[in-house]
Amino acid sequence: MRSFSAPFVYAALALGALITLVPFGLGLLTSFTSAQQFNIESALSWPTPPTLENYLGLADAGFGRAIVVTALMTAVILLGQLTFSVLAAYAFARLQFPGRDTLFWVYLATLMVPATVTVVPLYLMMAEAGLRNTFWALVLPFMFGSPYAIFLLREYFRSIPADLINAARLDGANTLDVIVHVVVPASRPILVTLGLITVVSQWNNFLWPLVITSGDKWQVLTVATAGLQSRYNAQWTLVMAATTVAIVPLIVLFVAFGRHIVRSIVVTGLK
Repeated sequence: MRSFSAPFVYAALALGALITLVPFGLGLLTSFTSAQQFNIESALSWPTPPTLENYLGLADAGFGRAIVVTALMTAVILLGQLTFSVLAAYAFARLQFPGRDTLFWVYLATLMVPATVTVVPLYLMMAEAGLRNTFWALVLPFMFGSPYAIFLLREYFRSIPADLINAARLDGANTLDVIVHVVVPASRPILVTLGLITVVSQWNNFLWPLVITSGDKWQVLTVATAGLQSRYNAQWTLVMAATTVAIVPLIVLFVAFGRHIVRSIVVTGLK
């Protein structure tokens, strides 16, 4: 029965992969197609000849600054997310204090609140603090941990053998030493996974940067790409070039760290 159904399973998986990958491939081809060819031929036509004029057009449109701002924003948020999430998750997983579990579940319940609900209060807070249209307005709401990140790390930290932590304390290690020298090295796969999730979510963040910034100074990739559609009369070849530039770093990260993601899924699944 298993051998009979295997071809259908693989065919379904292949079809799903094809449906998923074809739009990316089409976008990549379009990014190397001239605007003239795209306007007069089918969108499925092969670029004849392939051209880099769309990528050169991005440089002329000041797209490079948006890449730098997005990379800097993502790096700062990633560092903050990992640092504060590790500290909070360790406290919820290993430290004993009154109301620990109640506080954790109340905090976790905020996952049920849609992100769009918090946009207006956050905007008012940043405006009152004089941070509107600044770099810090982009990063502050996201760099102090998140319910999902703390929940993910807490569950992983609870699976670390207590003997490792007790042995470190017998050697004179304080709480910070235990976190840095025992917990973090033992949690590398889940930290890499959380890092990738954070990078992807912040790299693709659109609503908050659109609301809190104006002009080109602190414009991020997603907002800059959306602006190309109106600024250049819907030149889709230029938009596809911008989209390709935005996607390539994420693909490289996933290829480089994919095995860590698989390992973290296996470990948490076994637990």
